[in-house]
Amino acid sequence: MDFFKLAESRFSLRQFTSQKVEKEKLDRILAVGRLAPTACNNQPQRILVLENEQALAKLKRCTPCHFDAPLALLVCYDNRESWKRSYDGKEFGDIDASIVGTHLMMEAAELGVGSTWVGYFDPSAMRREFSLPENIIPVALLPMGYPAKGAGPNEQRHFSRKPLEETIFYNQL
Repeated sequence: MDFFKLAESRFSLRQFTSQKVEKEKLDRILAVGRLAPTACNNQPQRILVLENEQALAKLKRCTPCHFDAPLALLVCYDNRESWKRSYDGKEFGDIDASIVGTHLMMEAAELGVGSTWVGYFDPSAMRREFSLPENIIPVALLPMGYPAKGAGPNEQRHFSRKPLEETIFYNQL
């Protein structure tokens, strides 16, 4: 699929079937995440694959936004490995994890697997439930799976885009 069409057709899926994502597809999704650019190519991303009953039960204790997906990827970064800008200390781990997460979602869409980006979770609960060490910072949760019958984009939000003139500026703001 041409990338523009893929980006245009992808939507945040919040209604999933119980069908498991095949290992070959999951492996491909994760491989594409590995290809994502990161600051100085430090690759600080750490991805927790949550697909068994116990892990998904733990996830439900961390967020109401799990949507009963049969799979979720918790995208984190290791703050010992993320690049920090020298003159002001800005850490790029959250940006790197976001780029990786976007790659994961776009490859999932290419393979017919739906997903949604969830930022509404309790990081302390994630840390506790999944025994995350202090240096692993959770950034995004990506519930994934196959669309339930009748599932589609949110009509009020998905198709609402600001005109380019409101978001693109040439040489000035």
